[in-house]
Amino acid sequence: MVWAVVLNILSAVFNIFSFTLIIPILNMLFNVDPDTPKYVFYAWESTDYTFKEKLVNNAYYYVQDMITFYGPSTTLFLLGIFLGVTTLLKTSCYFGSSAVMIPLRTGVVRDLRVQVYNKVLSLPMGFFSQQKKGDIIARMSGDVGQIEFSITSSLDMLIKNPILIVFYFTTLLVTSWQLTLFTIAVVPLMAWGMSAIGKKLKSESHEAQVKWSETMSQLDETLGGLRIIKAFIAEDKMKDRFLKTCNEHRQSVRRVATRQASAHPVSEFLGTCMIMVVLWFGGTLILSKQFALDAPSFIFYMVILYSVLQPLKEFSRAGYSIPQGMASVERVDKIMNAVNNIADPVEPKPLAGFNDVIEFKGVSFCYEGGKEVLKDINMTIPKGKMVALVGQSGSGKSTLVDLIPRYYDVTEGAISIDGVDIRDHRVKDLRSLIGNVNQEAILFNDTIFNNISFGVEGATMEQVIEAAKIANAHDFIMEKEKGYDTNIGDRGAKLSGGQRQRISIARAILKNPPILILDEATSALDTESEKIVQEALDRLTGSRTTIAIAHRLSTIKNADEICVMHEGRIVERGRHEELLELNGYYKRLNDMQAL
Repeated sequence: MVWAVVLNILSAVFNIFSFTLIIPILNMLFNVDPDTPKYVFYAWESTDYTFKEKLVNNAYYYVQDMITFYGPSTTLFLLGIFLGVTTLLKTSCYFGSSAVMIPLRTGVVRDLRVQVYNKVLSLPMGFFSQQKKGDIIARMSGDVGQIEFSITSSLDMLIKNPILIVFYFTTLLVTSWQLTLFTIAVVPLMAWGMSAIGKKLKSESHEAQVKWSETMSQLDETLGGLRIIKAFIAEDKMKDRFLKTCNEHRQSVRRVATRQASAHPVSEFLGTCMIMVVLWFGGTLILSKQFALDAPSFIFYMVILYSVLQPLKEFSRAGYSIPQGMASVERVDKIMNAVNNIADPVEPKPLAGFNDVIEFKGVSFCYEGGKEVLKDINMTIPKGKMVALVGQSGSGKSTLVDLIPRYYDVTEGAISIDGVDIRDHRVKDLRSLIGNVNQEAILFNDTIFNNISFGVEGATMEQVIEAAKIANAHDFIMEKEKGYDTNIGDRGAKLSGGQRQRISIARAILKNPPILILDEATSALDTESEKIVQEALDRLTGSRTTIAIAHRLSTIKNADEICVMHEGRIVERGRHEELLELNGYYKRLNDMQAL
């Protein structure tokens, strides 16, 4: 930025200096007789004249001397070369001032993207249950891009234009302070015209970005639901829905673009009006012989005045470009300012491992603005034991296990590990003890090796292969052309459901956590795949504390304790045989599955 300021100052100086050559050139063409010298040299140390008078007179004297020595034509040629050199210096400084700002502009945008991404990773799961994924993508892409286009591109203008305006106005004041005062009286007209254009631009830009978010959300939903769309022959319905959203976005963008397009012609017209008024006023004074300024100096004044219009117009452009970007800043700020209520304590207690028991003490939970999902849950999970959660959909099983790694915090009560509330530990330490295998295997568009070793720093190929063998995954991996270096596609699309789940289990095995959460890990598989995966799960859970959610009761028959959930409460608990004898909810679930 320092270099930008220095180079912009030099650019302004060279620009003004090149324009001053217009006066002797015009005088030479229209007002100089080489046979009758008009100027005599003023000594620089003389106190009879002001510095301005000595500078102007001596400049004319040197030009006059050149005309006498070289002739008018050669002098004109030499002045033209000098004008070209000063213009080259001016444009070089102008280019340099813009070039040195490019790393700053691009760096600001990169930092903003990285900060938004990091913030997204740090936010709790509850934030995303209220946001569309496409909307978040639109804020990271479209809104950050709009900030780059509207605000960071204006940084150069915001540094350069004040410098140019100060230097140009100083030159105008030195040339004729009377005419400059009159000019300043006319400038507010131009400023008022440009502000009228920029007033509604921010709200219109915000609306356009909202419509863009809706477009991205629909695209995301379409890509995620293509199978259903095709199965229900709903292509035409989705096309119409997307076209409607695109048309709304187009209308918003059209209004913004129309207002933007009007800014340049309006500023051009208002600037010309200002030049016209000043030209009429100054010309009238010169023609009436009431003005000390001669015609060439007046033309120089008008050239500088016209030059000051460009930075003023760029300022006005920034005046409507920045509000447009600020609308995007507000949308990005909604993510940046989102409160993360899953925070580490000020003085966290150490959590080196899991030694004894996990306890739920009077735990209740409700989602933000929603009804209570869990009510007064009391449960003890000893180390090395397997506790299963069963019940109808919506009874709160998944929510219950989500509280253990603090994806959400309890509304009432407490969850403790070895007698210490989990909220007293660092989130990172807590989650390092827990492994997850979900109903839908969450994989990344990467190699099999990187998916298995995900989250385990420095994992070797031998360790990954060992984990894959325990998970019954090694054989099908080796059948692939590139083995462990095979890319599995978006969300593991190149693998079958059972293969994806076994990769997910291998990932949990490699992490080797003391606590394992199984969220219906086999419910989406066919019978053969379920058997293979269940064998892998049995190896995985053998020496670990396991909390398993299951719909298929056959998978959790051997659990140390089965908790039956109904409408957010634990209504029955015990081993498989004990629950059958109660002849309650569990017996009904068992009978339906047996049937």
